[in-house]
Amino acid sequence: MSHRAVMPAPEPPFAPVPADPSGTTGPVSVSVDGLRVHRGRATVLANITCNIAEGRITGLLGPSGSGKTTFMRSLVGVQKIAAGSVTVLGRPAGDPRNRHDVGYVTQGASVYKDLSVLDNVRYFGSVHGGSRADAHAVLAAVGLSEFAKRKAGNLSGGQFSRVSLACALVGKPRLLVLDEPTVGLDPVLRADLWEQFSAMAAEGTTLIISSHVMEEAGHCDSLLLLREGMLLAQLTPEQLRQSGETDDLELAFLRLIQAAADSERKVGS
Repeated sequence: MSHRAVMPAPEPPFAPVPADPSGTTGPVSVSVDGLRVHRGRATVLANITCNIAEGRITGLLGPSGSGKTTFMRSLVGVQKIAAGSVTVLGRPAGDPRNRHDVGYVTQGASVYKDLSVLDNVRYFGSVHGGSRADAHAVLAAVGLSEFAKRKAGNLSGGQFSRVSLACALVGKPRLLVLDEPTVGLDPVLRADLWEQFSAMAAEGTTLIISSHVMEEAGHCDSLLLLREGMLLAQLTPEQLRQSGETDDLELAFLRLIQAAADSERKVGS
């Protein structure tokens, strides 16, 4: 599937946020330029432009319906786009050469319920040439070692979602895209996963993690803040705190949304 523009569309009445205003430097894993996605007559993503740095955790945050999942689908090459371009690891999004380099964990777990946890991970690992030891290592990383022989269909909801994460990790992707991976997990496991994500980033993996829980923004190196299909800002957690004049990241985000709404009203008046 091509991820260049598939049809012309008129410019929306808002400008894109400049690429990477957070001032970060270094190699870029993902470059998005003027991305626009329509669903019928509705604009789901509007003129999004940003760069995502290599070897860092980028948080994709915003309320439900803000376009987070559509943005992630665009990055992995399974979303039809109306305009713009998406470049991932130096190639167009969806390029077959990225199949072994990009991992994607959706909200709906993509595993086989009738196979054991270990067999699921070994199956996905075999696609990437992974070993049995690799499978056991990722199960330990996501806290599932004691459930290795249990059928995936007999796990709790949180455990089941972690099997999906393990299946993505076993391929050792250069870019890992995670759609709300901590939903339904207890606080201890959530903290353990964020430690694992940080360790992966330190080893060079680029992670893009969506969430609607603003407290998780503090674990990220950089943030993309979405609202109603628009990129409100790309900045660091500390820059968000400074912008919102508070250490409360959720309150800072709400103030950013209010400022954007006030600006729109002034333009429309």
